[in-house]
Amino acid sequence: MCTHHHNKNYTRRDFLTKTTLGMGALSMASMLDPIGLFANEQPLIRTPNDGGGILGKPHFPAKVKRVIYLFQSGAPSQLDLFDYKPLLNKMNGQDLPESVQQGQRLTGMSSGQASLPIAGSIFDFKQHGDSGAWMSDLMPHTSKIVDELCFIKSMYTEAINHDPAVTFLQTGSQLPGRPSIGSWVSYGLGTDNKNLPEFVVLVTKDKYGQPLYSRSWGNGFLPSQHQGVQFRAGKDPVLYLTNPPGVDGKSRREQLDHLQRLEQINHQDVGDPEILARMAQYEMAFRMQTSVPEIMDTSDESDYIYEMYGEDSRKPGTFAANCILARRLAERDVKFIQLYHQGWDQHGNLPNAIKVQCKETDQATAALITDLKRRGMLEDTLVIWGGEFGRTNYSQGQLTPDNFGRDHHPKCFTIFMAGAGIKKGFTFGATDDFGYNVVQNPVHVHDFQATLMHLLGVDHERLTFKFQGRRYRLTDVHGKVVKDILA
Repeated sequence: MCTHHHNKNYTRRDFLTKTTLGMGALSMASMLDPIGLFANEQPLIRTPNDGGGILGKPHFPAKVKRVIYLFQSGAPSQLDLFDYKPLLNKMNGQDLPESVQQGQRLTGMSSGQASLPIAGSIFDFKQHGDSGAWMSDLMPHTSKIVDELCFIKSMYTEAINHDPAVTFLQTGSQLPGRPSIGSWVSYGLGTDNKNLPEFVVLVTKDKYGQPLYSRSWGNGFLPSQHQGVQFRAGKDPVLYLTNPPGVDGKSRREQLDHLQRLEQINHQDVGDPEILARMAQYEMAFRMQTSVPEIMDTSDESDYIYEMYGEDSRKPGTFAANCILARRLAERDVKFIQLYHQGWDQHGNLPNAIKVQCKETDQATAALITDLKRRGMLEDTLVIWGGEFGRTNYSQGQLTPDNFGRDHHPKCFTIFMAGAGIKKGFTFGATDDFGYNVVQNPVHVHDFQATLMHLLGVDHERLTFKFQGRRYRLTDVHGKVVKDILA
């Protein structure tokens, strides 16, 4: 008995025709919805009345409700601020031993030097607080609160130049295009204040140095409503937010209502999730017309607050003024607040340049942490301070008794944190006597990111987004939570 069954009316030409049409439909679907085509989950687009993130609720109880990240762009010298290495002063001017340098990658700015002369710090270091943390005299205000701080002195990264290093720290990849930390937090956890963005960025005004790019707070392939919103000093804190002349709030509301109906029709026809994201952004912008001016108007702050944060705090756009704004945003439950302060890239004239940087940031940083604690907010707020990599223990260029510079050094640097979920008065990790290599408890950038997400109640391996056939996460395929620094 024959077991083969053939449909003699279905030819090879019929098969090719039908499968070709199927491929065409697949291609059309990918153009209409490239993100959701191969994903099991649809991208999260919140409606104006929905503040939840894609997770619905954290994976586990969160220790941190909000984050204030004080990013010091340009890479502060850990050897002149936190990582005390008296051996460098004893060997000042001597060539860095090959046994220490170990053939590590150098930048093009110092690889051609005939020698790499060791440069000890010219600043005085002392131990402070009950924790005995070492701090240089460049940061007298922060020195007074060391018992609130958790130092990680064993951070290391993979990038040796600024742009990829900043991109790596902020997005988990050296290549542009990935979502930033704040965008992942927004996507996963949503908002606690429906009248303000969950991710706000403040950049110190009129500072120069290595350029900052908006991709550092960009949404990457996440829906665009999750990108960071930059608040600026001046008449228009958020660009294009105010109504044009002759348009009042009632007219704007009517316009948005009509636009929303048109966009809903468009979405039904096309199915592009970015249409919904755009609608959500329009609604947020409308609500921000009231909420943002109220946030930016600090005239109701007491004189003692300005005295606490320093004389610069009365000047809009300064780091100190932005620290006050950060506290105000935190009070209103903005989830992720990021300050950027440029000018730490000191390849030459470091002794004078670093004094300027510390004067601009030291008092305000200490004041912010103290202010949050007095208000009972440090119990659920995490403050982070640090740059994208460290600086070398040798001088770039000529070394003199009172002047030197330091090149980029990705193999070790220091950050500190304060607040919710973090051990107080604690130092984690260590570098060798030359301050050149990590010798105890190394912490990779992805480990730092995993720990930050953990404190927010998020398992960094489970918050993912499927894009172009692959599931992405902030930590790529790496990262482990640094449990030893958790309170």
